[in-house]
Amino acid sequence: MRKLFLVLATSCGMAGAVVAQDLPIFDAHMHYSHDAVLAVPPEQVVDILRKAGVKKALVSSSDDRGTQLLKAAAPDIIVPALRPYRRRGLINTWMHDASVIDYLERHLAENHYEAIGEFHAYGDDIQTDVIQRMIEMAKERNLLLHHHGDREALDLIFDTWPEARVLWAHSGFEGPEDVVDALDTYPRLWADLAFRSEMASRGDLKDEWRAAFEAHPDRFMVGTDTFAPERWYYVGPHAEFSRGWLAQLPNEIATNIAYANAERMLATK
Repeated sequence: MRKLFLVLATSCGMAGAVVAQDLPIFDAHMHYSHDAVLAVPPEQVVDILRKAGVKKALVSSSDDRGTQLLKAAAPDIIVPALRPYRRRGLINTWMHDASVIDYLERHLAENHYEAIGEFHAYGDDIQTDVIQRMIEMAKERNLLLHHHGDREALDLIFDTWPEARVLWAHSGFEGPEDVVDALDTYPRLWADLAFRSEMASRGDLKDEWRAAFEAHPDRFMVGTDTFAPERWYYVGPHAEFSRGWLAQLPNEIATNIAYANAERMLATK
């Protein structure tokens, strides 16, 4: 019904705000780690996602058990990603832990994933043996890399694997001009907007972000970043916030950022 509504609205020339009220969401940045599993049971998480109009969600967890529980509870929603962390608190050390390679290889052999990440890596962290082997694993299976880090690390990922598909978590927390520069440089780079709200001030979309979305209407996507258990209760309000500023864009761009870009990113090979 939502897709039918969007097609009819677009063909009839209805205002973007009307369309945005009903936009389904592909949330491209979610986690369901061990503490969240205890605090918010899988059935409750699925209920939160459905009520928020989240059509799909790219989910990873520390450890992987949370992702598998959610996938079993809602296989129509959950798009699984494998995070290289066995527990929270390893974001600064994992790339120096050789046992991470065995952890990744075991899980990749046992389960289906669409991505590896979200993983944190800055600068020449990418040159460590662990991350180099992780990139090889992604290349062997043509998996998306969900990277949280700076532009230097991003450049090194593409130096290692020029044909990689990379989702830049939080758009690198860079300004819109710098994000556009990265997207100009790498045709197989996408940018999520998780944990960012500065694109809209008091509900009004900022001109510099509008220009970025217009420059690359096929490369941005929304995300909530449920990095802590309490963030799951923000999924609904965040979806409504996203629909609010998306309503100020042309219908096609709003639809792209809301869910179509993430679908196309995963379909790209």
